[in-house]
Amino acid sequence: MHDTWNPWHGCKKISEGCANCYMYFLDQIRTQDGSLIRLTNNMKKPLAKNRKGEYKIKSGELIRVCMTSDFFLEEADAWRTQAWDIMRIRSDVKFFLLTKRPERILSCLPSDWGDGWENIIINVTAENQKRADERIPILLDLPFKHKGIMCAPLLSEIHIEQYLCDKNRNKSSSVEKNYGGNRPCHYEWVKSLYHQATEYDITFAFIETGTHFVKDGKHIKSHPKPFNLNKPSAPVYNTKAENTNIYSSTNLITTFQKSKDTNVNLISTVQNVVLN
Repeated sequence: MHDTWNPWHGCKKISEGCANCYMYFLDQIRTQDGSLIRLTNNMKKPLAKNRKGEYKIKSGELIRVCMTSDFFLEEADAWRTQAWDIMRIRSDVKFFLLTKRPERILSCLPSDWGDGWENIIINVTAENQKRADERIPILLDLPFKHKGIMCAPLLSEIHIEQYLCDKNRNKSSSVEKNYGGNRPCHYEWVKSLYHQATEYDITFAFIETGTHFVKDGKHIKSHPKPFNLNKPSAPVYNTKAENTNIYSSTNLITTFQKSKDTNVNLISTVQNVVLN
């Protein structure tokens, strides 16, 4: 699994969830400025081939796009057409897009988009109730075949029941706490989202606690190991999985779930958490 494709790097902070952005955190360690948006040398990564002339990224893989930026960033408008062209060529690969800028999406879609490409998954970030109510309605009206909600970082309890009705069943609900942040994630917030998702039979994934986690009045501070992208890891805490009691892993994993009318892809990390 190649996991990520970052054709450009850098981003502009626009909402509360950006305060402790992991990209800014890591760039600061490297003495770089995360607000400087620049093209990388990875634009053609999905088209790279080995000596046998085979694609290095295999058919059926799931690739997270612009994990150190935002695919719909205004400053990237000049580069996005080339990225769409590459995703069109690699229609056999699934591409996961996560954005805090859903209001820009319609104006950024390619001319042959129609009602969406089968290999493209779109998620919006909803870190609190304000951003959920702002971004999710836009998401629901967008012409994508696969949609999801990423509550990352989870800054407060969020209620999204109104967006999970039957007509919007092909949506996923995910929750995580940003890496490198210093704001606590509360167990009750996670469990609330879990119950909302299960009520409407929506795939739910608990991704990670982050550095500060509060459960039963206890403040738990974690020190996760660096992600190893080349090793398999434990199952994600997922409502579609058979065992949803205990998961313990700091490695990156990918889950693909399919039900009678749900087609959802989730990328998840789990961090030593028990949900009762």
